[in-house]
Amino acid sequence: MIKVLQVLSRWLANYTSIFIIGIAVITFFFPHIFDWVRGTTQTVILGIIMLTMGLTLSTEDFKILARRPLDIFIGACAQFIIMPGVAYMLVHVFHLEPALALGILLVGCCPGGVSSNIMSFLCHGDVAFSVGMTCASTLLAPVMTPLLMKLTAGEIIHVDAIGMFTNILIVTIIPVGVGCLLNYLYSKKDYFPTLQSLMPGISVTCLAMIVGGVISTVHDDLIERGLMLFLWTFAVVFCHNSLGYLLGWFSGKLAGFNTAKKRTISIEVGMQNAGLATVLAGTFFAAQPLAVLPCAISCAWHSISGTILAGIYLKWDHMHGRY
Repeated sequence: MIKVLQVLSRWLANYTSIFIIGIAVITFFFPHIFDWVRGTTQTVILGIIMLTMGLTLSTEDFKILARRPLDIFIGACAQFIIMPGVAYMLVHVFHLEPALALGILLVGCCPGGVSSNIMSFLCHGDVAFSVGMTCASTLLAPVMTPLLMKLTAGEIIHVDAIGMFTNILIVTIIPVGVGCLLNYLYSKKDYFPTLQSLMPGISVTCLAMIVGGVISTVHDDLIERGLMLFLWTFAVVFCHNSLGYLLGWFSGKLAGFNTAKKRTISIEVGMQNAGLATVLAGTFFAAQPLAVLPCAISCAWHSISGTILAGIYLKWDHMHGRY
């Protein structure tokens, strides 16, 4: 049975985007399947995702923060300047309605996504740097995300910065901390590597549940306003994500990084923790239900685009005979 679950977990990790899009399509036609993924349930599911991240992090991963402070500092600055800045620009360029604006701003103000580490590995990036950046942005998120939302979205809606700080602390830092503690205490046990091998599948399944919950929430609006609402929102998500990759790469070039580090900072900046953005949108902007739509689209699209970008980097290597 464990072998079957491990194979399933690997499949889900390799085909994350296909699985999430499949769940989204099924939910669109059967919107009540994920009606239960709301409020506290949604928060708990995100907590499980962050716990799976913690279970795969060792004390060695956190030592990277101390060993490479300048790299991590540059990466964190790029993360929390580029993505909120690009989101703010797009909100005004696309003249987004308040709900959609809140959603894309939230995605921009959130920390880096967990699966960015996998993408860095696939494209021969600097995986240690990737893990360090993810750790740093996640640890900074309780302070930076509410602060940046206050700055960028304060003119649209009242932002409960203290409440957001507490919520992010509960759904990210505490689960990651618990996971790291369990890793520290039990990593030498024979069964622990087996447990870790199941984490990617659990994480992807939970993310799909969150996306399903979002689709069931905005289903009626999507039906009422048709394909244009989806395409318009996707266009904004596409621009936000793509500019994140591009500007992330240029920030690495500006810092004098080597090729591996430029690839990593590009992926780390462009891929956001859209699952966290989704939960925050549902919790703090419930009066604007469409705010979760850019977050849900980002959940799926960032996985797809990250895979595509990693493939482009590898293609470049093969063309130039590097690997």
